[in-house]
Amino acid sequence: MSLSAEVICVGTELLLGDILNTNAQFLAQQLAQLGIPHYYQTVVGDNPLRLKKVLAIACERSRLIILTGGLGPTPDDLTIETLADFFDVPLVEHPEILEDITQKYARRGRQMSPSNRKQALLPEGAEVLPNSSGSAPGVIWQPRTGLTILTFPGVPSEMQLMWQETAVPYLRQQGWGQEIIHSRMLKFWGIDESALAEKVAPFLDLGNPTVAPYANHGEVKLRIAARAESEAIARQLIEPVEHQLRQIGGLDYYGADEDSLASVVGEYLQTAHETLSTAESCTGGGLGQMLTSIPGSSNYFMGGVISYDNQAKISLLGVNAQDLAQHGAVSHTIAKQMAAGVRSRLGTTWGLSITGIAGPGGGTTSKPVGLVYIGLAGPQDEIESYEYQFGSFRGRSWIQRISACTALDQLRRRLLTRSLLKDSAF
Repeated sequence: MSLSAEVICVGTELLLGDILNTNAQFLAQQLAQLGIPHYYQTVVGDNPLRLKKVLAIACERSRLIILTGGLGPTPDDLTIETLADFFDVPLVEHPEILEDITQKYARRGRQMSPSNRKQALLPEGAEVLPNSSGSAPGVIWQPRTGLTILTFPGVPSEMQLMWQETAVPYLRQQGWGQEIIHSRMLKFWGIDESALAEKVAPFLDLGNPTVAPYANHGEVKLRIAARAESEAIARQLIEPVEHQLRQIGGLDYYGADEDSLASVVGEYLQTAHETLSTAESCTGGGLGQMLTSIPGSSNYFMGGVISYDNQAKISLLGVNAQDLAQHGAVSHTIAKQMAAGVRSRLGTTWGLSITGIAGPGGGTTSKPVGLVYIGLAGPQDEIESYEYQFGSFRGRSWIQRISACTALDQLRRRLLTRSLLKDSAF
């Protein structure tokens, strides 16, 4: 039996996708912070037979089993009954739980229904895991030597409070969580996961800290995780590895942890006391939304123009009508004119534009869905444009998002490169 934890989330609504399973994510993060190894997660419906099968497997491979869901008063809330039956012990009513539930209902001006009485039943030998915000208590139970079971309601707010108030102190008292796992997430844009993995291949075999690659929506991440007695020691283990990985990543590395392309671009602009405006066609304001989601962005982002129609490009941005007719809206020429036009109209240091075909229709053989041009106009009146073919297979919203992120990345690279060149001059 492994010295590790296992999470079992109970609820048919989870299997149907009606509810996002945030409990599993929360518990995984919490176990990592406690340094408790965690190798398995299972979602099972409100079915006693299937839950018993899951329990049988979990008991063979893990010493700490954490269950969420199935503790309510309705007939399909069967977690406690199933646990008692699985370990062949009777259910025992706890008067103090019944009184607690009664008082909670009374404080809300309501009367407890008879069905709530089942929530006062716990397996014989189990301790109460109090629920200060809801009616369903959990259990802390050691049904076998070397095996601990914790149960929580499925309501995330109740589960999280119970975890912090009771479960964490209990686990520490029992000898769990003597080490912590601290991680650092490095973020890259403009490089494929496979290409980055090849560059950092020797680091993927490290033991402590470990390095693992992830990819999502065009972004690639490297997670550095260290196990140590304290966060300070873990950080010391991570620091030299992070330094080397950032050097290998070069310009493709843009930030870590909570950083986003929009926040990093904002920091660069604010440091340089420069401003930005945007002109968007196919992204329909998505680029502006990313920028304005950052607190304080009004210090450097002056505004944007959503020039979806060609006439809007002409009247609002000064795009040349003849060029539109000759080259089409989706072209290097128009992307440059949009960037220069919005920069001039709003009086900013930088102008950033996006024009493309997001689909699902509108594509042609010469200009297929997924073709995007990004324009960038700078303080020295330099104007550039970049062509991308993002493909059509991932859909319209994906094309819009990756276009906006790529536009921010192009500006980031320009700002960073210029800063590096300035630094090298001294």
